[in-house]
Amino acid sequence: MKQDLLFSGNFGLERETLRVDAQGRLAQTPHPFGDDAHITRDFCENQVELITPVCKSIDEVLQSLQTLHDRTVEKLSQQNESLWIYSNPPHFNSENDIPIARFGGEQSFKQSYREALEKRYGKRLMLFSGVHFNFSFPDALLHEWHDGTESFPAFRDVLYLRLYRQLFRHSWLLVLLTAASPDYDASLDGDNLQGVVRSEYASPRNSARGYWNQFVPVLNHNSLEAFAADIQEYVTKGLLFSVSELYLPIRLKPRGENTLENLVKNGVDHIELRMFDLNPLCPLGVNRNDLLFAHLLILYLVHQEDAELTPEQQEQAVAAHQQAAAYEPGKAMTEQALQILGRMKQEFSSHPEALTVIEYQKQKLTEKRLCEQVRSRNFY
Repeated sequence: MKQDLLFSGNFGLERETLRVDAQGRLAQTPHPFGDDAHITRDFCENQVELITPVCKSIDEVLQSLQTLHDRTVEKLSQQNESLWIYSNPPHFNSENDIPIARFGGEQSFKQSYREALEKRYGKRLMLFSGVHFNFSFPDALLHEWHDGTESFPAFRDVLYLRLYRQLFRHSWLLVLLTAASPDYDASLDGDNLQGVVRSEYASPRNSARGYWNQFVPVLNHNSLEAFAADIQEYVTKGLLFSVSELYLPIRLKPRGENTLENLVKNGVDHIELRMFDLNPLCPLGVNRNDLLFAHLLILYLVHQEDAELTPEQQEQAVAAHQQAAAYEPGKAMTEQALQILGRMKQEFSSHPEALTVIEYQKQKLTEKRLCEQVRSRNFY
C-alpha cells in the first residue's frame, strides 16, 4: 500500500466559540453572518460555529479554517467584538445573557429544537464550546481493503461500526491529551457569581458536568440498522428529541442531513470526534499535532482486533471519558495511555512524521507525571 494513500482521507472541522464585546462579556448583538453555511451559530445567537468544507488533508482543512477565522474576525472587529478563545464561557450575569439562536422561515424548526433543549438542560450547559473533527477514509483506500465477500456499501458500514466501537473505548485518550480548560468564571455555577475558579476538571465540558444526556444511551453496534433502531427507540420514548441530541463523544454521520433514515438508507459517510477542547494557545483553537494524532489513532484502531461493546462496557467507556477530564485523572490512566502510545510507535515505526506526532503526545504525559512527582515530594 502506498504511504500517501494510507495517510490520505477526507477531513472537516467544526469550531464553536463565543462572540464577546469589548469588555469580554457575551455579545448581545444578532448573528452578523446571515445564512452563511460555513459561519453559523450553534445553540445561542452569540455562539459562532465555523464549519469547513471537506478537505483532502489536515493542512488543507486548517487552511480552510484559517480563511473562515479571518473572515469572522474582520467582520466582528467592525462592531467592536472578538472571539472568545476558551472552551469555558466568559462572565455573564444570568441566562438572560444567552439568547437562543434565531432561525426563521424554513429553518424555524432549529429554533424550536433549541428551545426544547433549554427546557431540558438549561442554557449554561450549551455555552461550552469545542472542536469537532470529522473524518472518512478515501474510497480508493476502502476499495483496497475490500475483499469482495460482501457488497462495498455493506463493507464500508461494517468497517465504520468497528471503528466506532474502538474509538468509543478510547475516547478517554483524546480527552486526556487535549483537555485545556481547567479554569472557569464562577457565573457558570449560578447567577450573581464572579471570579475565576480552578476546576477539579481539566475539561469541564468532557466531565460529568458537561455535555451528556440525562441517561447513558446504550446502543446495539452489531449492525447499522440495529444501531439506528436503538436511537429511534429513545426518540420514540421522548428521551431524545432527535439523533442530534445524542451527546456521545463519537458519532456516525450520513452524507447530507443528519437523520436516522438517511443513515440507514445511504450508510455511513464519515465519523465525528467531538471531544476536543479549544486550545487557547493556538490562534485557530486547535493544534495541528493533535489532529494528526487523531488521524493516526483512527488508522491504528481500525485494524485492531474487534470485540463486542456490551452495555456495561459502554457505561464504562463513558465513565473513563469523564475520568480523563479530571485535573488529576490518576496514575493508572496515564500508564495505560503511555502503553497505547508505545504500541502506536511500533505500528508506525517506519513513518518519521508519525513518530514525531506520537512523541509530542507522549511528552504531555511524561512531563505531567514528572510535575506530579515533584509536587508530591516534601522538601522541608
